[in-house]
Amino acid sequence: MRIQVRRTGGFAGIERHAEVNTSGRPDAHEWHALAEQAIAAGRGAPPIGVPDGFSYEITVDGKTVYAADPRLTEEQRKLISRVLKEGA
Repeated sequence: MRIQVRRTGGFAGIERHAEVNTSGRPDAHEWHALAEQAIAAGRGAPPIGVPDGFSYEITVDGKTVYAADPRLTEEQRKLISRVLKEGA
């Protein structure tokens, strides 16, 4: 499974992008469950966020959804954090 996150917005407006490929990872099942929950709660179009908040584009195996602060689900927040931390 290929998981991509793109974060835009924020006070400085700096874009950040990261990607994780779960193939061959011992924790792949955890990533899959988290990604499926995050995608299920996402929107088909970018939501209106708050001033200086972050907006996110989450893509899992070619399916893209959108989310924005402060209305992230716990699963979205966790997935975004893990991908931006571990992804390249």
